[in-house]
Order: sequence, then C-alpha cells, then structure tokens
Amino acid sequence: MPSRTFHTNSADETVDLGRTLSRELNGAVLLIGNLGAGKTTLTKGIVEGRGAATADSVSSPTFTLIHQYGEDNPVFHIDLYRLEEARQVESLGLDDLFRTGALVLLEWAERFPSLLPAERTEIRLRTISENEREITIERLT
Repeated sequence: MPSRTFHTNSADETVDLGRTLSRELNGAVLLIGNLGAGKTTLTKGIVEGRGAATADSVSSPTFTLIHQYGEDNPVFHIDLYRLEEARQVESLGLDDLFRTGALVLLEWAERFPSLLPAERTEIRLRTISENEREITIERLT
C-alpha cells in the first residue's frame, strides 16, 4: 500500500480522521510525532471508531504505559516515552500483545526499532500550525 497523507485543521478533524482510519488498521500501529503533534487525539478517534470506548474516555498512557479499551475486540494504547532501555520495553510483553491479533497503538516505539514487528503501520503526525496537522500513513511489510 502506498503512503497516504491527510491534513486536519482542528482536534475534532483529527479525531474524525481516526474514526475513518480505524476501519483499516490492524496489528501494530506506530504513532510517530513530537509532543503535542496529536497522537493521543488521533487515538481517540481510532478507539471510538473500533467501538472499544468513547473518544472522551481515551487518555495518554504516559504514566501507566498501557491502556486497554474494550474487551471483545480490545485496542491497546501504549506510550513508551518514559522508558529508556529496550529491557524495560521487553518487560511489557509487547510480543504477547502482537500475537493476540489485537490493534496495538504505540507512541514513541520508533525509539526501539529492534523490538517492533516488521509488518506494521506507521502514522507520522507533523505539526504545521497550532491547529493544523499533516498525517502520513504507511504500511510496512
């Protein structure tokens, strides 16, 4: 699948894009972007679009590291920002999550490339202005 690029002009548009993308995402999905780029905002739409939780109930797992939304078809939202070493990431059991077939949304995982599955989706979020974001999606196999 070739990469695709979208532009959003508000947090609401970013959530809406997440809802739309939720239908095609599966497996490991890296959310790549600077602080404040909209990774968690996009996640709100993805989680809601999958029917796992409402957008308002989605928050950044910066301190808890992993949030699970939904039971039957869970979505895992993981934030590796605070982790420094690969052994810390390994202790989270990401391989087990990847094997479940669940949607696993990963923030800051690009810092640990050796721990990621080769088959994954990368979503890059870039801040253009206070409200505008450029969002590029690429499927790696």
